[in-house]
Amino acid sequence: MIKLMYITNNEEVAEIAENAGVDRIWIDLEVNGKEERQKNMDTVKSRHKIEDVGKIKKVLTKSELLVRVNSIYEKSKEEIDRVVNQGADIVMLPYFKTVEEVKKFINLIDGRCKTMLLVETPEAVDKIDEILNLKGIDEVHIGLNDLHLGYKKKFMFELLTDGTVEYLCKKFKEHGITQYGFGGISRLGTGELPAEDILTEHYRLGSKAAILSRSFCNTDKIKDLEEIKELFDNGVQEIRNMEKKLQSYNEKQFLENKKKITDIINNIVNSK
Repeated sequence: MIKLMYITNNEEVAEIAENAGVDRIWIDLEVNGKEERQKNMDTVKSRHKIEDVGKIKKVLTKSELLVRVNSIYEKSKEEIDRVVNQGADIVMLPYFKTVEEVKKFINLIDGRCKTMLLVETPEAVDKIDEILNLKGIDEVHIGLNDLHLGYKKKFMFELLTDGTVEYLCKKFKEHGITQYGFGGISRLGTGELPAEDILTEHYRLGSKAAILSRSFCNTDKIKDLEEIKELFDNGVQEIRNMEKKLQSYNEKQFLENKKKITDIINNIVNSK
């Protein structure tokens, strides 16, 4: 089954998500440069604090705690040390462009927890072989938001149809990275590009992780804990039920879905 990840620094929501079967709770500390890159975009810009790492760690009993730090800067050592000391299971490096940045990140983690790279710049894609040759990378995720901006695409899921995501997934496998994923999914039955079609593409490409998007359960708008619990319980169960079906899909079915999403994405792009 795909590892489902959800971004929150709210203890009650984290417990609800964990009990519903979400595999990873995600604390998002990245702020450096993000506002400028994603200006005028309806994207999630979290305002989490380092103290949230320890706060959320205390309430988790099964789910892993994933923390996205800032890209490498002058205070990276201090930030990473504090995150690791508060109990992060996985630390994610975003928006890197050079091999040297990844080397520094791996050295700063120093084997104290798992490392995850967020590939979201064209420069990282260009150097992907050199990057993946480094020792100490546990997982990789493809960040569709910033990557599609870097390539000046109109729609982030264009990266599924132009070969970028498929190319990267192939590279991960070639370098022995078995735990990789891309982007996120909303509730099944929703989305401009239907979530069930994206989930099917995850399986075709061997992806092992996806973010549950803000539209899956937007806690900025929904405050009632019972309603949040119902959304998580039902939504995660629907995904797991579909995954059971996908495990028996053959190549023809996966390719039919690929053609379907290509047509939908092309229509979306042409209408923008």
